Amino acid sequence: MNDVAEVVLPAVPTAGTASVDVACEPWAVQAAGVSSWYGSNQVLKDVDICIPQRRITALIGPSGCGKSTFLRCVNRMNDLIRGFRMQGTVSVHGEDINGPQVDVTLLRRTVGMVFQHPNPFPMSVYDNIALAVREHKPSINRDELDGIVEQSLKDAHLWDEVKDRLSGSALGLSGGQQQRLCIARALAVKPEVLMLDEPCASLDPIATGKIEELLLQLRERYTIIIVTHNLAQARRISDEMAFFLMGEMLEQGPTQQVLAAPQREETAAYLDGSYG
Repeated sequence: MNDVAEVVLPAVPTAGTASVDVACEPWAVQAAGVSSWYGSNQVLKDVDICIPQRRITALIGPSGCGKSTFLRCVNRMNDLIRGFRMQGTVSVHGEDINGPQVDVTLLRRTVGMVFQHPNPFPMSVYDNIALAVREHKPSINRDELDGIVEQSLKDAHLWDEVKDRLSGSALGLSGGQQQRLCIARALAVKPEVLMLDEPCASLDPIATGKIEELLLQLRERYTIIIVTHNLAQARRISDEMAFFLMGEMLEQGPTQQVLAAPQREETAAYLDGSYG
């Protein structure tokens, strides 16, 4: 844990779309010296990164550079992949997530995940959220559950669109609605960190706009990490930006600073569209 605390990254008062001093905010997620392998294939190489609390941090870089693998390190989803191994330290709010005392189920509730393609369960809108809640609170009564379902859908800006079809199949929703349902499902268990892996990749511009508006509001209460290949999206919604290339995290800083004056030639080349 001492190694993590010694990671120091520069802070600038203005970040992305928010006028805040991230130096005054505690770090929500810290990684120090993180390397990972799938079998003999090394995917991450000595990654150091600090994610500020209640901000949106965008992870950018070409496909296959390790962004999604890093996300899955934060909630230990990679543990489910045979042959995966990791060295280094990842902490969430100062706690080493690989420590012997860590409850992985609780970790994955604390660090919610939304994937690239909407993946609602083949059941009703209501049960998509209720199932997630019951996994963590098996004895919850119906009135409390109803309240959580409603509030989660409101938090995801979906309630008004589905309140009259809660018993209908979630698979009957549009792609954008399905993705917001997945976000509502993640929010229902009260996470502290919300991670999204290319959440708008399969959505049209209107649905994408709704997701972006939602994330900008959610950052007031949650730490958000988003993987995106859409630099315009990163510019619109993120406060911090981290650039990954070939398994390394080469540059991190306030979004507007990185976009306007990248410190690494590789970052500048990627932002200019030279590759990726």
